[in-house]
Amino acid sequence: MTRTRGTDRIFVDEARILVRGGKGGDGCSSFRREKFVPRGGPDGGDGGHGGSVYLLAQAGLDTLLELAGKHHWRAENGRPGSGKGRSGRRGQDLEVPVPVGTLVYDADTSQLLKDMTRVDERIRVGRGGRGGRGNARFASPTRQAPRECEPGRPGQERNLRLELKLIADVGLIGLPNAGKSTLLSRLTNAHPKVAAYPFTTKEPQLGIAELPGFRRLVLADIPGLIEGAHEGVGLGDAFLRHIERTRVLAHLVDVCPLDGGPEPARAYEIVRRELGQYSAELSQRSELIVATKMDLTDSKASLERFRAAVGANVAPISSAAGGGLRELLEALWTAVEDARRREAAAAPETIDFGEDDPDADEWASLRG
Repeated sequence: MTRTRGTDRIFVDEARILVRGGKGGDGCSSFRREKFVPRGGPDGGDGGHGGSVYLLAQAGLDTLLELAGKHHWRAENGRPGSGKGRSGRRGQDLEVPVPVGTLVYDADTSQLLKDMTRVDERIRVGRGGRGGRGNARFASPTRQAPRECEPGRPGQERNLRLELKLIADVGLIGLPNAGKSTLLSRLTNAHPKVAAYPFTTKEPQLGIAELPGFRRLVLADIPGLIEGAHEGVGLGDAFLRHIERTRVLAHLVDVCPLDGGPEPARAYEIVRRELGQYSAELSQRSELIVATKMDLTDSKASLERFRAAVGANVAPISSAAGGGLRELLEALWTAVEDARRREAAAAPETIDFGEDDPDADEWASLRG
């Protein structure tokens, strides 16, 4: 579990919980005992079905903190039936809010049950137990006074592992102190911690950049990577999973590093190698190379050497002075739109199988 403390919150991107549907109510065994009714009979009602547990993807959530602090989530039990043919009340369903981008795994089998990528997406993860039948349901012409009734069935229980991968259009990557947090604060209303020392960002930060024409980009500032991050060095690869959701990578490189820091070309190679060792697919993601801190002395000469070394287009910016930010946003928008078109062309046809419950058909037959 990745758990980091910021200035006013704790970021948690993995949690394990146990969910349990409510137990079904017991059926009732009862007979009519009314004055002036010459022939009594069985009138025991059915028990109510237990409530089910649902996961609901909610906008505005960006951490699994609440679930990490509460491990057991149980829906309400169904109420038992009673005489005069009265059925018990059904147990209330329980909705557990999770952030958009949560992957739901069965902790016992490691099977991926659902990738919740849409706002208000709702899935059932713990089915409620079936209510037991009362003795009135067992009456027949040849058996007019049955005394048997059924107990309610237990609800479905599951151990779940939840893993959060933040969803963003653009992921800001680079070595520590490359200027990612400063850029995010200039392009969006986010307020990440900015300081003149490395590893000031201890958790992913999201921000929304507004462009003319009612266009919008979601940017994610990922904590800085260093050599060996895929093996756990520094902050390790704990946050690399969040880059997997992004459509485009903005690779920030400090063209005027501090004394003792790697040269821009070397800094670029370090991060690229870490991405490739973590995920081959991630290393093929669309990328814009951004040269930061262009307001410093000798930055132009360093930029030209960097461009020659990487053999690719490099966008120069100065977050402090505001230079090149408008052009960078437009370039990012173009890259994101291209990525969206490729995704739409490659998307397979989807088939709706209804609720994500392997026992849904069995449950429907039981209730029928």
